[in-house]
Amino acid sequence: MKVLCSAQKARSFRGPVLVVGAFQGTASHEGVLKELDAASKGWVARVLSSGDFRGKLGDALVQQTHGALPSGRLMLLGLGEREKFTLDRWRGAVAKAAQASRGLRARQFGVSLELPSPVAFSMAELGAAATEGAMLGLYRFGLYKSKKAEEEPDPEEMVLLLGGPRAKSGVDRAVVQAGIVAEAVCWVRDLVSQPSNRLTPALLAQEAGNMARTWGIRHRILDEGDIKALGMGGLLAVASGSKEPPRLILMEHSAKDRAAPKVALVGKGITFDSGGISLKPADKMDLMKYDMAGGAAVLGTMQAASRLGLPVNLVGVVPATENLPSGSAYKPGDVLKTLSGQTVEVTTTDAEGRLILGDALTYALRYRPHLILDLATLTGACVVALGDQVAGIMGNHRGVMEELSRAGELSGEEVWPLPLKEEYEEYLKSDIADVKNAGGRDAGAIQGGLFLKRFVKEVPWVHIDIAGPVWTDKDRPYRPKGATGYGVRLLIEFLKRFKGVKD
Repeated sequence: MKVLCSAQKARSFRGPVLVVGAFQGTASHEGVLKELDAASKGWVARVLSSGDFRGKLGDALVQQTHGALPSGRLMLLGLGEREKFTLDRWRGAVAKAAQASRGLRARQFGVSLELPSPVAFSMAELGAAATEGAMLGLYRFGLYKSKKAEEEPDPEEMVLLLGGPRAKSGVDRAVVQAGIVAEAVCWVRDLVSQPSNRLTPALLAQEAGNMARTWGIRHRILDEGDIKALGMGGLLAVASGSKEPPRLILMEHSAKDRAAPKVALVGKGITFDSGGISLKPADKMDLMKYDMAGGAAVLGTMQAASRLGLPVNLVGVVPATENLPSGSAYKPGDVLKTLSGQTVEVTTTDAEGRLILGDALTYALRYRPHLILDLATLTGACVVALGDQVAGIMGNHRGVMEELSRAGELSGEEVWPLPLKEEYEEYLKSDIADVKNAGGRDAGAIQGGLFLKRFVKEVPWVHIDIAGPVWTDKDRPYRPKGATGYGVRLLIEFLKRFKGVKD
């Protein structure tokens, strides 16, 4: 779908559907609604006074104009209380408008960026959020459906109506950038939605390589022989139960300013997680195809950052493998030697993500980054603590965690800090090795963070446990049921503002 910006007023839009947001309790004599009411000779006031639309968050009313306005239909979107208005509410509202326009089989719809009363956001911010909301809200994964003819076609065009020529170039630029990010998110959703027989570690590496070549990103793919030569004992152990060989995906984006800060992004790439010998319950094991969502988010972020030309040097490191049981699989009780030289006693093979990330974090140190961020569907414990809409963050630098929290508020991909209490390291003490990979149920998410902390040395680092928000079992405004692509918008928002780690 194309997104265009127009300086025209909402009252003059001649497309099939005109979309206007309205707050709870909005009257026809306010802002853009006043203009529409005057143009329609009181028709908008009569629609509002009918009681069919109250402006509550999530409300939507579609009325044929019958010539009262140049547009074929007027769609009113409820934005809720004015005081609680956020960019994320706006994203969700525009997503609903896009979906409703698809249901109407409208080729085009227009969205007024003028709201009934002033808000604390610029036209550029509103335009960017609208672009993300519409593109993400229209997403569907239908690659393996044979009856696609029954689905309504997506609208071909969304027109953002500015109501005047003010700062149009700034809005145009923001909309283009938002479109790039949304495309990267949808690409990540496609990867995460793929069944594991169609996305093995080798095929994930192939998809990553194709993407990198498309956008001119430097990349290397290390195969099993390379991984053995390096001595990545954690990654090799997890891969040992599968006939599919592991891969290590490496990417680099360079800023124009070589002195710009360097950030390493590390993502867990388990393309299917059965739990290994410590087999998971059968219920919902089919969803374990999404255990590579952290790696996919890193790849999507590299794509968007390169296309946007972000002024930061980026490194992407994604270890990819399956975790399966077999006669050759690693076992509870085994002791592994990792790339860092540290030894790990395996207490459960279902705590495999931290084993491959430990090796990947150690490898990332070779780039001498100023900051390391890792993303992983690491623990079910984090889902228990924070649910399926918020990621947990843990790290060794409070300032970076605060900046990530701010990026989460702006992007709508929220995070919440969890404490890396040193006392909890007691859970990971081993009698026969340097560390255990898991030490029981208590503080499970924090145990994962403490384990990873051992591999970053003194480099500023934050771990983002995304196990909850990478998948949704029900439709949400701009997150249709299935893979959400969580992490890309969070990281891009953070990286756009990143100027270096402050002591």
